[in-house]
Amino acid sequence: MDKQQLRDAYKLYWLENGKPPVSVYAFCKIVNLPEASFYDSYSSLDALEKDIWLGIFQGTLDQLKADETYQNYSAQEKLLAFYFLWVQNLKADRSYILLQKERFRFPVLQQGQLDTFRKAFMQYAEELIKEGYQTNEIRERKYISDQYVHGFWAQALFVLRYWINDSSPQFEMTDAAIEKAVRLSFQLIGSNTLDSLLDFGKFMFTGK
Repeated sequence: MDKQQLRDAYKLYWLENGKPPVSVYAFCKIVNLPEASFYDSYSSLDALEKDIWLGIFQGTLDQLKADETYQNYSAQEKLLAFYFLWVQNLKADRSYILLQKERFRFPVLQQGQLDTFRKAFMQYAEELIKEGYQTNEIRERKYISDQYVHGFWAQALFVLRYWINDSSPQFEMTDAAIEKAVRLSFQLIGSNTLDSLLDFGKFMFTGK
């Protein structure tokens, strides 16, 4: 079995049992795979689970980078495009993700699960920040600029948690949240922030 087949089988186990396999041995027995063969792809079930999240991120980024229009976007437009496509791609695994909803209620419980995705996303965010410096979308600030990438990661987690809890038709409220969050973040690291901050706060409390 290749990595994609292992990831699909792992998600299927979650969907059918509502919990992860108790061990690599138990998982391999279910998928009729020698345990030694599993380790040709992954060192553990945790590593497999991390790769599921990384795969969704990388697939999203590959789709974007193959689009010539995306290449001409500003840094802010690129981040918007990423989030919109990312949540679209997450839909394919929504049932799997919702089974782990409790993990996302307490950030510490999903830190390891999202670790490789976090590193890849932060590298992507760093690239956008550098582009933003060049286009003057983002202002370099002494002592603060190094923290921008951590702010974008917090934003990605916000988008993910919002989407997980979104019950609106076609997740339209998530789209609205993405637009407001990205606009606010670029104004925070760009120029005046007051109007966007008030607008975002109103949205979070009223949904409008």
